[in-house]
Amino acid sequence: MKWNLTRPLKVLGPGLVTGAADDDPSGIATYSQAGAQFGFQLGWTLLLTYPLMVAIQAISARIGRTTGKGIAGVLREHYPKWLLYVIVALLFTANTLNIGADLGAMAQSSRLLLPQLPGWVYVVIFAFICTLGQILLQHKRYVSLLKWLTLSLFAYFATVCVVHVPWLEFAKGMLWPRLSLNREFWLTVVAILGTTISPYLFFWQAAQEVEDTKAEPCDRPLREDPAEGPNALARIKLDTLVGMGFSNLVALAILVTAAATLHQAGVTDIDSAARAAQALQPLAGNFAAIVFSIGIIGTGLLSIPVLAGSAAYALGEARRWPVGLARKPLHAKAFYGAITVATLLGAVANVFALNPVKALVWAAVLNGIVAVPVMVLLMLLTSSAAVMGQFKISGRLRALGWAGTGVMAVASGAFILATVWGGK
Repeated sequence: MKWNLTRPLKVLGPGLVTGAADDDPSGIATYSQAGAQFGFQLGWTLLLTYPLMVAIQAISARIGRTTGKGIAGVLREHYPKWLLYVIVALLFTANTLNIGADLGAMAQSSRLLLPQLPGWVYVVIFAFICTLGQILLQHKRYVSLLKWLTLSLFAYFATVCVVHVPWLEFAKGMLWPRLSLNREFWLTVVAILGTTISPYLFFWQAAQEVEDTKAEPCDRPLREDPAEGPNALARIKLDTLVGMGFSNLVALAILVTAAATLHQAGVTDIDSAARAAQALQPLAGNFAAIVFSIGIIGTGLLSIPVLAGSAAYALGEARRWPVGLARKPLHAKAFYGAITVATLLGAVANVFALNPVKALVWAAVLNGIVAVPVMVLLMLLTSSAAVMGQFKISGRLRALGWAGTGVMAVASGAFILATVWGGK
């Protein structure tokens, strides 16, 4: 299938959805807390993470497009089973905790808009919507729906338009990092890094590239059809650049909104995305609070399927199950069962009053534990001609991939140490 640069909207897919899913309710809470607590001081972190995100997501996409297998499938072929199972178990656990936190934030936001129903009812409703959407909808239609859900992120650009932003202070925060020895400062920096560069995004984007090779008879893995390499890699590059750019612009809009309103008003402690929306109401008006809440719900509907789906892809490939959203449920029972279990476990955690802040902390810790070895393995796999053939990575992409791995190693280590020493 020939790719046409004049039709960019039609080629945006895995990268766009992955980038949008990165701004899930948990991420919104992180960016809101960063802006509320430190104002514009941490804007530079979103410039730092952009090239690193682009590199590692493009590398993940290349694995799927080149080999026709997801990350877990390739790991199964080249590394010991025990290592694969440990990574998959940690990924599944972290994703489930993240799903629980996201469902809780969506429920709280829904109660701000329609307080007539208790929170647990919204949790159950959203859990079923996210699960049934993946099971019942035809794959192409479902992917199209996910693309449309990315529009919900424009809500955060709208909130920036209705608040007063001191642009000079904003520019200083973006271009002139002001570092601090404060432990909370570095915990927040690490939380932003861990939120933007998460293992579930690696597995999801690789898996969606595999799905694309199966969607059309003329699309085959690049190792089987090297002639398609230039077109496929150009599409992946554009898709990833746009998707990650969109993700970081949204994150920046959320941070700026919180900095310009909550921080200026002395509100420095935000423990959830919904609390951020609630706090905005007296400061920026009902419109900003409503739009912010709608954005939380929309991003949750987008991110929960990605979280559950990436966990199911990883577990399914590790166990050699038939996997893929393009398969009928009766032909991939275990795969769809894993999606259902991950989502419902997240819902149950809310029913039993799981503390959302602790859930986010432990999800971030587990993501940090999983991210570094996965990124190291990704770099080793994609640098190997035995795995990637003529499409092994080199040059700037390889350098950025290793740089991102190093940054995440330092970040995850600092996060774990700060969490243990801080007792939180």
